[in-house]
Amino acid sequence: MRKIEHIGIAVKSLEASNILFEKLFGLPPYKEEEVVSEGVKTSFFMNGPNKIELLEATNPDSPIAKFIEKKGEGIHHIAFDVYDIEEEIKRLTEEGFVVLNEVPKKGADNKLVAFLHPKGTNGVLIELCQEIK
Repeated sequence: MRKIEHIGIAVKSLEASNILFEKLFGLPPYKEEEVVSEGVKTSFFMNGPNKIELLEATNPDSPIAKFIEKKGEGIHHIAFDVYDIEEEIKRLTEEGFVVLNEVPKKGADNKLVAFLHPKGTNGVLIELCQEIK
């Protein structure tokens, strides 16, 4: 893992949260997109070298909707940038981590992604990200 790629925050309203974070950072989101396969709309903010991803559920069965129902709005995951996501999945599986999707899938912001189960990472959902080339 090379660095923290972004921090994901689950929100009830992307529109309201975009206004809040625009005031906080003094800049609008640099990107908004929908990931239909995950039932989520996202927006990304830059703060210096750091990225924040806001996530709003687009349907009541999406992982974000379930997260908000259970825990409320807040930090949903921490994403790490990796050189080779398939090798990292293999390495982490061999180390005993539970990978929620062993085959990387297309995520937001032009990334391939995979997630580690939070039960094996002290309650924190970890996302692995590799730039799609």
